[in-house]
Amino acid sequence: MKDVLAEAHGRVNLIGEHTDYNGGWVLPTSIPQKTEVRLSLREDQEVHARSSQQDGHRTRERTYILGREAPTHSWVDYIQGVTKILAEKAPLPSGFNLSVNSTVPIGSGLSSSAALEMSVLKALREMFSLPLSDLDLALIGRRAENDFVGAKVGIMDQMACMLAQSGEALFLDTKTLFYERIPLPKEHVSLVVIYSGLVHQHAGGDYNQRRQECEEVCRLLGVAELRELEVKDLPRLDPLPEKLKRRARHVITENQRVHQAAAALRGKDMKRLGQLFYESHESMARDFEISIPQIDLLVDLLRQQPEVYGARLTGGGFGGSIVAVVRPGGGAEVAERVVQEYNRQTKLTATILVKE
Repeated sequence: MKDVLAEAHGRVNLIGEHTDYNGGWVLPTSIPQKTEVRLSLREDQEVHARSSQQDGHRTRERTYILGREAPTHSWVDYIQGVTKILAEKAPLPSGFNLSVNSTVPIGSGLSSSAALEMSVLKALREMFSLPLSDLDLALIGRRAENDFVGAKVGIMDQMACMLAQSGEALFLDTKTLFYERIPLPKEHVSLVVIYSGLVHQHAGGDYNQRRQECEEVCRLLGVAELRELEVKDLPRLDPLPEKLKRRARHVITENQRVHQAAAALRGKDMKRLGQLFYESHESMARDFEISIPQIDLLVDLLRQQPEVYGARLTGGGFGGSIVAVVRPGGGAEVAERVVQEYNRQTKLTATILVKE
């Protein structure tokens, strides 16, 4: 059988941070950076995986045996998690060789892990003629990350990497999995995505701690998920410990901002969209406490640019990237100015990933 090729693009979340594992709403879109895989069959039960992407000190070649997956705390765990969870639905008849090439920066907050999971699952589906839908693959990818890797992410990243398309925002209800494609009005807005140069990790303690705090709020208030609470319910948070109150307030108001941002896109109201970006960043920085000074600096530098409607942290936080909405045609010049000043002040090296 011929080698199988598959790919999945990274995503940038326009708005809706830490809402997905609370059953809420998100608004991601696809980015040009993508993960490509080449898969070939083996006659034994071994998986030989190789990545061309630099990943710090980690080995870029890994081998394991199907059915004997064990965490290594390296990039291959995302593949091991996929084959382990996949075995519950469709056990693979043989091992395979896998070559990975990705332009999605690791730890950038742009779903490098989900892009890897979805590209591998697409290739396995084609190679072994697996009767699995796109939704099935997204759910397998999330379980691989939750149960094997140990990152308690929601479904947004996998759904976005599987379904989001260039030039459109994916308005997604992460509980019902209903989604709507909303065109990005290119005649009214350009996107800028800048990687701060500081890696974030979903499997780290801070991310999972935020999820635990949200679950504790639900327990104390007697609700299944924070999506059940609306802005009018904020007074119900008053008896909570201050930290939990702030965590819940972010999620509740962020869900409202996602709906308002979707409406702003439909109505081509970019000024309102930008205002929501800034409000979202403020909520993430103060209430959810997932921003860091370097990310705040990027947002502040963008705020000073007259061409910018709004900017915010995107992704899980504690590093990663920012996303900004800019007047059409101004993205490249704005991004260059901001990155130059950011690099000067921080002595880091930021990377412009999208400058439409």
